[in-house]
Amino acid sequence: MPFAVTRSLPLWVGAVWWGSLTTLGFFVVPLLFMHLPSAAMAGTMAGKLFAAQTAVSVVCGLLLLMIFRTNKPLAPADIAQSATLFVVGGILLALLVEFGVSPHIIARDNLALWHRVGTAMYVAQWLCAAVVFGKLANRSA
Repeated sequence: MPFAVTRSLPLWVGAVWWGSLTTLGFFVVPLLFMHLPSAAMAGTMAGKLFAAQTAVSVVCGLLLLMIFRTNKPLAPADIAQSATLFVVGGILLALLVEFGVSPHIIARDNLALWHRVGTAMYVAQWLCAAVVFGKLANRSA
């Protein structure tokens, strides 16, 4: 792979992670609730999309961790070190929403509470991805 491509790989992975969270959470899901015939139908589709987003988040996060830990670092050590905590935090938040919060929402167990918790954790994951992307983008500038 050409040097310029490999050096920009962390930035692209960070962009995909943050961009996918932004697109899904702030555009696609609200549109589902506006345009599908019922909230139940929109909620079911949103749940499937959020499950797919969890996979995207975990893959992007793991790729970034591998990139940060390679023998020939593609990201400067100071950036990798300061971003690692946010990458791990984002991965953990994604998994907690998927396997801790989603089952309560699907079961309609205190729906308002679990929806607020899930939303807060999604926003926290989005912020983690934004910090990582910001750190990588500042390095590339």
